[in-house]
Order: sequence, then structure tokens, then C-alpha cells
Amino acid sequence: MLRRTIKNGLKPSIIRFCASTAGSASKPMKKIVDANETTATGQYINQVSKPYTVTTYARPNLVLTHGKGSYIYDLENRKYIDFTAGIAVTCLGHSNEDISSIISDQSKKLIHCSNLYYNLPAGELVSKIINKTKESGGLHNASRVFLCNSGTEANEAAMKFARKYAKQQNPNKIEFITFENSFHGRSLGALSLTPNEKYQKPFSPLIPGVHIAKPNDIESVKSLISKDKTCGVIIEPIQGEGGVNTIDSNFLIELRKLCDENNVILIYDEIQCGLGRTGKLWAHSYLPKEGHPDIVTMAKALGNGFPIGATMITDKIESQLQVGDHGTTYGGNPLGSRIGSYVIDTISDTEFLNEVNEKSTKFINKLTEIANENNDKILKIKGKGLLLGIQFKSEVDINKIVENCRQYGLLIITAGMNTIRLVPALNIGNDAINEGLEILEQSIKEYK
Repeated sequence: MLRRTIKNGLKPSIIRFCASTAGSASKPMKKIVDANETTATGQYINQVSKPYTVTTYARPNLVLTHGKGSYIYDLENRKYIDFTAGIAVTCLGHSNEDISSIISDQSKKLIHCSNLYYNLPAGELVSKIINKTKESGGLHNASRVFLCNSGTEANEAAMKFARKYAKQQNPNKIEFITFENSFHGRSLGALSLTPNEKYQKPFSPLIPGVHIAKPNDIESVKSLISKDKTCGVIIEPIQGEGGVNTIDSNFLIELRKLCDENNVILIYDEIQCGLGRTGKLWAHSYLPKEGHPDIVTMAKALGNGFPIGATMITDKIESQLQVGDHGTTYGGNPLGSRIGSYVIDTISDTEFLNEVNEKSTKFINKLTEIANENNDKILKIKGKGLLLGIQFKSEVDINKIVENCRQYGLLIITAGMNTIRLVPALNIGNDAINEGLEILEQSIKEYK
């Protein structure tokens, strides 16, 4: 059934076209040509969406309407295999029936009440995050959780908490260290820690006192860190947007030691690489406690598409916080919290994580085969779990491969360093894996 907003915005002829194609799923076309301006999709975009939407995204002529599991459909009911999961968000697939039931049930009870009061689902979620984290081998001294609405907000909270802790020691400890190829968000604070000129330049000047180190190069950090000025260091254990770059375990352990020596707060941004994406609950769950941070930020998969984020801290940070230091209106709302609890319960299960690793092996084996057959185009396969990247040689236009995949019925996304990023649902089925990899292989072969 078409939404009322679509009906109000489209001519009767467009509505009839949409209605005639909005039935049950049909077999995908061998080649799906992007919709032109004369189609229902093109007219919807040009008449209803584009004229009223802020210009911030470059998007193909594709209007998604519904999905199930790792398959998603457009306005003309064309079927796609989804290797994007909404940029590592829908970890349990589209239209997950259990989550739909939770949304329906909780919406009849209490959706929002603000943080003026406690609510049951929020308390259950934060306790689960702490306890499941410790059980998983993650942050061994995890203590408290701040609930918010997005990854950017989680990182903003982490920045404030690090500043608050550091300024209790020395009012001049306000600087941060971030890393090349990192991505931490789009708000002015988080953007200040995202050293990408394309993102930063239009909005400068940003927050001062941010220094950029080289990942996996501890000497570069030593040259920047200061016991008197540095309040925090933030790093993604696996860089997602920056190119699916895995940070060396020994480097993270050395970084932890260096932060301790300088009384600096260490923040792990696990917004993309956390919550089961690497085959463990957290990417840092692979590390001994000597490599654990003071703060972990999370979002994306936590809500399987419902906006929610969180910032997990240790007692060291908690001891410096007071009522009124931070807040949010929507964070910790009962609806989002119930979904988060279900996600945490599901992905922290050992059997579920074992299956993620099995699927990862399946992906990596095939991707390695594809890379070997196309070594004139591909440099390497990288990543861990179901956060994987195919890094291409600089002369390869990966956007053309993405476009070709889409026309064959596969959705994939790019990342930095000329990398195609694969972040499917963690419970993706083997059929979808096989179909998608066949399309990817064919699209790479066709590239000239």
C-alpha cells in the first residue's frame, strides 16, 4: 500500500503505476537499469522528494520501499540483495519480526517519557550493555552507560566526559588526538575529530587543539601527546568509513599504556565495528584488558534501524560526573531501549557470533578468489568478521563497480582508500551471500 504522502505528491498516472507494481515480490531482472525521469521513481524523486529535501546527499534514482532479511525492494518492486545493511545498521535484517513485535507492543505502553524519570526498558538496557560486555571479554571495568540517539551524539558525550575528567586534573588539559582516515561524526565536535578536508573545510574553524596521529605508529602519538594538555585520544579499532583499516592489537595495547602514562582518556569508537560486527561483541574483545579503553561509543546496530546510541564508561570517568553535566531529551526512551535490549541479547549469544564468523570465512574465501583473479585491479582484501573491504588500485573507478552491482541487483557502498565496503546483516543467509558475491564478481570482471 502506498503511503499517503506519496499519493498527495504524485499525479494519478504515477499512482496507478505504483499500485500496479506494489504487489508480491517478483524475480529480479538480470539487469536493472536505474529509473529515468519518466518512471514512477523518477517522478516521485523530482516532484515529491528532491524539491523539498536539503541538498546533502548524492543518490541514484532509487526509492526503497520495503525489505525482508537481506533483500530490499524499490518503488517499482525491483529486488536487491543488501550488502550495506543501512551502513552496518540493520544487523538483524530488514523487517525483523521479533523487533516489529517489540515496537508494536511497546508503542501501546510507553514510547517516551524523558529523562526526568526512570523507565523500565532503559534500566534493563544499560545493565545488559555492562554485563554482556564483561561476559564477552570487552571493557573489563565497564561501569555506567549514557543513552542517546546516534553515533555522533555518543562521541560528543565521550568528548565531554574526557574533557570533564581531564580538567579536574589540570584546566589546560583540553586537547584531543585523533587519527588519519578516521571518522567520528558530522556535528562540529565530532567533525573536529574527523580529519577529512572534504568534510571539515566548509565548516571551519572547528574545535581547536585537535592533533592528528598516524594509525599503527606509536611514535607519531608520542610526538603529540602531552600530560599537561591532552585530555583524550579517540580511535576506531577498525576504521570503517576511512577504508576498513584494522588497527594492530599491539599498537592499541601500547596506546593504552601511553595514555595511562600521561593520564589521558582513551576512547574506542565502536559505532561501526562493534556489536557483533567483527565476530565478537566488541572489536576490542579480542584484546587483553591491557588494551581496553576508558570509554566505548556505540550506535548503528544497537537499534537495528531505530535511532539509538550509547556511551559506556568506567568508574574513573563516572567519579568526575555530576548531575547536569550532560543530557538528552530522547535518549533512553522506552521504545528504543527495548529494541536495544533485544539486539544485545541476540548478538551477544555465542552461537550467533560463531555463525557470524562462519559467514565471514565464506565471504573472505570468495573475496580472496576474486582478488586473485583480478589482481590487475584489486590490491587486497581487508577487515574482520562482516566488516570487510576490497581495496582497489587507484586507477580503478569503484563508483562504476558499485553502479554495475546495483544494476545487477546488489547494493554495496564505498569507503576511503578506494575501497568497496561490505557490511551485510549479521544474520544474512547463505543464498543471499552466494547471489551477492556472484554479482560482485561479475561486476568486477566487467570493469574496464
